[in-house]
Amino acid sequence: MRLGLSTPVVVQQPGIASDWESTAGIEDLVQIASAADELGFEYLTCSEHVAVPSADVANRGAVYWDPLATFGYLAAHTSRIRMATAVLVLGYHHPLEIVKRYGTLDRVSAGRLILGVGIGSLEEEFALLDASWAQRAARADDAICALRASLSSAIPQYHGRFYDFQGMTVLPHAEQRQVPLWVGGRGAASLRRAVRHADGWMPFGLDPHDVSDMLAIVERQPGFEVVLSTVVDPAGDPAGTRAQLEVLRDAGATAISCVVRANSASHYCDQLVRLHELEKEV
Repeated sequence: MRLGLSTPVVVQQPGIASDWESTAGIEDLVQIASAADELGFEYLTCSEHVAVPSADVANRGAVYWDPLATFGYLAAHTSRIRMATAVLVLGYHHPLEIVKRYGTLDRVSAGRLILGVGIGSLEEEFALLDASWAQRAARADDAICALRASLSSAIPQYHGRFYDFQGMTVLPHAEQRQVPLWVGGRGAASLRRAVRHADGWMPFGLDPHDVSDMLAIVERQPGFEVVLSTVVDPAGDPAGTRAQLEVLRDAGATAISCVVRANSASHYCDQLVRLHELEKEV
């Protein structure tokens, strides 16, 4: 089991984000990313929203940094830690747009991209972008297959229900021979999608016992990732942090995305040191 970070600052959800994040800048983010890189954390995350309906801000928050720009900058200030979109909304993009943009990110980061994808959950945002809401799940399945066929190819070819292309050249493309694809979501459909088409599942908002029950009834390939998430306070509550990591490990997690409690960027980095120590005890 490895630990990644639900990156602070870049997504600020009410009740989860700490107060200091609202005034933090890119220097704070680089300080945290560099510390995580040096300590050996597995990945950083960043989510995608183009625009959040103002009526939903109290629930979802308003701050969502663009993952491509954010990860491009952080890649230049780190050397090992991976960059995981959590998640990219498939319905907002043509697969070859993702191949070009995120393939370039994989190239400039020396093969450190993890492409987390999902079907999306904001109907108003779909309407804003003139994207298909009614068929988003079926289109997402087709898009994942198209991405699998195309991410590491200069002349990709795919013939599916919604996406059909050949005879086009895309350069640069991903450096990795097979970019890891993780599917996000909150239910059994997302798990089935991940098992059929991808390399991992990163659910949210599910009880660990429910996750365990869902995993028990699907057949997974060796190496399939189960990426769960939790909120931790390593220095303030080491026993609780250790126990929570153990609960998620026992539920089937192969990796855990940690929201780390802190009151400043420097305190966050101190918390990472303690979290790294606790990881060895689990």
